[in-house]
Amino acid sequence: GIKLSPAPDPAVRASLQRQVEQRLDEINRQMSTYLPDSDLSRFNRTQDTDWQPQPVPVIELVEQARHVSRITGGRYDITVGPLVNLWGFGNSGSRESPPTPQQIAEVLQRVGYRQLETRRQPAALRKGAPGLEVDLSSIAKGWAVDQLAQLVQAQGISNFLVEIGGELRAQGEKASGKPWRIAVEQPSYDNRSVQRVVLLQDTAMATSGDYRNFFSDGGRLYSHTIDPLTGQPVQHRLASVSVLADDCATADAWATALLALGEQQALELADSQDIKALFIIRSGSGLIEKTSRALADSRLLDGH
Repeated sequence: GIKLSPAPDPAVRASLQRQVEQRLDEINRQMSTYLPDSDLSRFNRTQDTDWQPQPVPVIELVEQARHVSRITGGRYDITVGPLVNLWGFGNSGSRESPPTPQQIAEVLQRVGYRQLETRRQPAALRKGAPGLEVDLSSIAKGWAVDQLAQLVQAQGISNFLVEIGGELRAQGEKASGKPWRIAVEQPSYDNRSVQRVVLLQDTAMATSGDYRNFFSDGGRLYSHTIDPLTGQPVQHRLASVSVLADDCATADAWATALLALGEQQALELADSQDIKALFIIRSGSGLIEKTSRALADSRLLDGH
């Protein structure tokens, strides 16, 4: 959704609506893993290990993702999809019990961001293993928010909020001259309530949480965040991470990456990389909140 302040005249709004729909349609045709004929789906289907032409935005996002992969030691990885599917968290159906170590070992051979090469001129991707797959969902939603923000700005509108599925970008302020107030949801398996309010002004925010998608077996909860290095679901107490950044693609990738790292490593990395992050951590039956230094110093959190 897009909120504009003040509301523009109907002609501008109608024109913007058309542009937004066209742009989202184009992004889906390039990057969707659900549309079988998207550029990325075609790349994922092929067993060919030669260069495959791809749209420039796909190459740019793969390279941005690779940067985050390097900094996290491979814990963030856009090729992890086959492992997510193996554990029953992808689009190939759910499962009741964990896969065997042998099944995990087989899939691990075709996972790993280092097995994916990019080329700018002409724009192309190349896979190092025939079964390698790329899923940009951890960064493309944020990037789409940035694209829509550009469309709104191109209309000369400077006060707006763009949101797609919980990823947001705010420019300027609300009509009241106050910053946009955004609620961060409390990570809970059964109810929805507000954990914290964040003040957004010329900032993007993305949230990643593991509480919407899990299965239990033998008394253990299996998270849908899979460690691409071991092929196992991550085991830590981090329930959700919200990241604030200048652009939403960056916020999106880092929220996913920090969730995969777990509370200890994520907090250390956020501090060393100067990332504004809000962590919600499970503790017994309750929740603890921690903030990175950069976020604590920013004064963007509403004291309630």
